[in-house]
Amino acid sequence: MYFNEECLTSQELVNKTNIKLPLFNRRQVKENTKKNPKWIHFGPGNIFRAFIANLQQSLLDRGEDDCGIIAVAPNNSEIIDKIYRPHDNLSLLVTMNADGSNEKKIIASITESLTCDMQNKVDWERIESICIAGSLQIMSFTITEKGYKLKKDNGEYLESVKQDLQMGPSQVKSFMGKITSLLYKRYLNGAKPVSLVSMDNCSHNGIVLHDAILDIAKIWIDRNLVKREFQQYLEKNITYPCTMIDKITPYPSEKIQEELKQDGFNDMDFVVSSRGSKYAPFVNAEKTEYLVVEDSFINGRPALEKTGVIFTDRATVDKVEKMKVCTCLNPLHTALAIFGCLLGYTSISSEMNSPLLRKLVEKIGYDEGMKVVIDPGVILPKEFIEKCINERFPNSAIPDTPQRIACDTSQKVAIRFGETIKAYMKSNTLKSEDLVYIPLTIAAWCRYLLGIDDKGNEFSISPDPLLEVLQSKLGNINLGDKINVHNILEDILSDSKIFGVNLYDAGIGEKIEGYFLEMISKKNGVEITLNKYLKSVESFTGRNSPVCFS
Repeated sequence: MYFNEECLTSQELVNKTNIKLPLFNRRQVKENTKKNPKWIHFGPGNIFRAFIANLQQSLLDRGEDDCGIIAVAPNNSEIIDKIYRPHDNLSLLVTMNADGSNEKKIIASITESLTCDMQNKVDWERIESICIAGSLQIMSFTITEKGYKLKKDNGEYLESVKQDLQMGPSQVKSFMGKITSLLYKRYLNGAKPVSLVSMDNCSHNGIVLHDAILDIAKIWIDRNLVKREFQQYLEKNITYPCTMIDKITPYPSEKIQEELKQDGFNDMDFVVSSRGSKYAPFVNAEKTEYLVVEDSFINGRPALEKTGVIFTDRATVDKVEKMKVCTCLNPLHTALAIFGCLLGYTSISSEMNSPLLRKLVEKIGYDEGMKVVIDPGVILPKEFIEKCINERFPNSAIPDTPQRIACDTSQKVAIRFGETIKAYMKSNTLKSEDLVYIPLTIAAWCRYLLGIDDKGNEFSISPDPLLEVLQSKLGNINLGDKINVHNILEDILSDSKIFGVNLYDAGIGEKIEGYFLEMISKKNGVEITLNKYLKSVESFTGRNSPVCFS
């Protein structure tokens, strides 16, 4: 059996598997979408297929909507040519529950797939026709944080952006240039309103998207490449809602692939893109999911609140994001990543079987982070963190690794740890110098940068843009070396660009130096140090509710 539209009417599939089929008339939905498109999405990766497309499918199944989503690849056509079109734009969603069971569902809400490339004339003209349609309500994005970047770290525009700024909207190569060009096309064809919704996991994503588009547009205006009124259109007729999205969607699992083959599918092969991304006709994901959206839609929107999406104001979205990124999830993930790599773990779930590492994330989360957590009011921080520690991280069905999460740590520590440190410094009742487990994790990160595990063996450090710079500051340290730790770590720990604050000013620089010395003192020094500071700590069994600051 092949995974395509014929599956939707396959009696064999119904009789022999527990795969849930769509409940709507897909042919009619495709016709409706082609005639009056409402939603086009750029970035057709795993989180889109596992989460966003499934939300719209829920509405279609219940008769709450009659249009699907058009999926667009931002740059190259690989995922379109190898995953989407061969399978009639269907995806097979496998939800991996913590108890080991799976729920399978065919996602049929994606009605069309295209590539956002001017050289692909057929696809580009089709995208233009969609983007000028008066019916269009949403242009949404999951393109990773890098997709919105216009400039290099030195402040210079990227080469593709430079070219776009010179040539104008008729010849664009950068993705943000393409989107700005499409919006100009919409402006010229009636200046109809539309909402641009970033669903990428980056801070203030709506603002980032707005600023990137306006940056390009203003230069085009200054160079007389577009009409001056275009800027007013971008500011008045388009909205840029901020969002917070949270759902773990790892690379496709070989175990799931084998299970689907046993279900009778002959075409569940993996595809590895030229950039190293791994795709399959199916996508596997955890059950837990959150999507909080600023309710600022200028041309209407689907009734996604009926699917569990939380619509609120921008300030609340910001609070939810800070709760997740600064205290309740991301700091714990990073701690597990750093210590996991040092201690030889290859999965997050196996780390949670370690009483020592479980205690560590409980202390960072419940004891240190939750004292300064921002309560957003729409999601309870205590419930959120408990779900992370007790359900999400220990889920062995999710093949997530500390090595993946350890990528780009230098770009993450400022918000994941620095914000909590700063909150302690500003507090009238808390003292940053009393922190133990966040400083311990920062010391472990410095230890991690040596590229030597706790057994004394070399390991591969995950990619990080500051890796060479940081390693040059650390020098060639071997386990057991007698070093002047202050001279070695001072430049790193005092760098407010990395941590958001000078850690010596916070009163924890010297503490981190001491932890680092203990960790490099001998083989197994990391584990010994962890045991030392956690030995009298009992696992969390129900402490008093933390103080929440709004």
